[in-house]
Amino acid sequence: MRYQYITMKRGKSALPCRICSFCLKKALALALLALTLSLTSIMTHAAHSTATAQEVTEQAPQQPLRIVSLAPHLTEWAFSLGLGDNLVGVSDYSDYPEQAKTIQRVADFQGADIARIVALKPDLILAWDGGNKPQDIHKLSSMGLKVFKSKVENIADIASEIKKLGAITNSQKKASTLADNFIQKLTALNHEYAKTTLTPVFYYSWTTPLMTVGPDAWANKLLHVCGAQTLFYDSPVDYPQVALKDVLTRQPQALVAASKSARADLEGFWADHRSFLNAPLIVVNPDITSRFSLRLINELKLLCEGIN
Repeated sequence: MRYQYITMKRGKSALPCRICSFCLKKALALALLALTLSLTSIMTHAAHSTATAQEVTEQAPQQPLRIVSLAPHLTEWAFSLGLGDNLVGVSDYSDYPEQAKTIQRVADFQGADIARIVALKPDLILAWDGGNKPQDIHKLSSMGLKVFKSKVENIADIASEIKKLGAITNSQKKASTLADNFIQKLTALNHEYAKTTLTPVFYYSWTTPLMTVGPDAWANKLLHVCGAQTLFYDSPVDYPQVALKDVLTRQPQALVAASKSARADLEGFWADHRSFLNAPLIVVNPDITSRFSLRLINELKLLCEGIN
């Protein structure tokens, strides 16, 4: 009986312990399972929220770049790069393409209208280093506005400057295509019309007073591409006023009128002197030859063909 008593005693006292241990383990397992499910739900929700935020960010339309141009050729560059709709202000004489004529004017020969430009809240201002007033460019920059300052000294610079503009307006591919095509055509003209002796040409824009170009003028750089040079290559200034008798004495081999006047009127000026001067008259568009425009290359081709 003692042995049975002990066994029963142990049984009575051991059974509850085993039950409690089992219950505790089961409760702990259930708690862990619940915690795991809860964490999984939270992580899934967080991942979904993050993905949604990224989708919203990627799908949110960017605000269009607001651009102000302070020179006609810069306006043309913007249109060439497909940024015409981004222009909110342009300079006087921004007349190409046709759409440019409808854009608000913010600069003229007297300078930039700073107050009007600021009111337009531009993201980018296109300025001409060498054409716009330095104090205007400095003022706009000092106000925290982003200014693209472009400088063209040689014909090839047109291509390199357009590439720079493309780089800051997310239009690199378009800019590279346009620039490479421009350089390719320019190189072809240089090779075709290269000469040891340059043809003397009288280049002028108007006759009252009669003015021409000197050796460092932009127009003379165009003439060089055509194997020619200004008749007044020895002028100490870029745009000298000359006498008609000096033109006749120097005997140019071609006359180039950068003018929008009727051809008949231009020919009329030389009519009385044709017994002394047989040079052909070539007419070019001054809005193209005097601008750093991509259109220049086609006008330059016509000029070279006329001279040669």
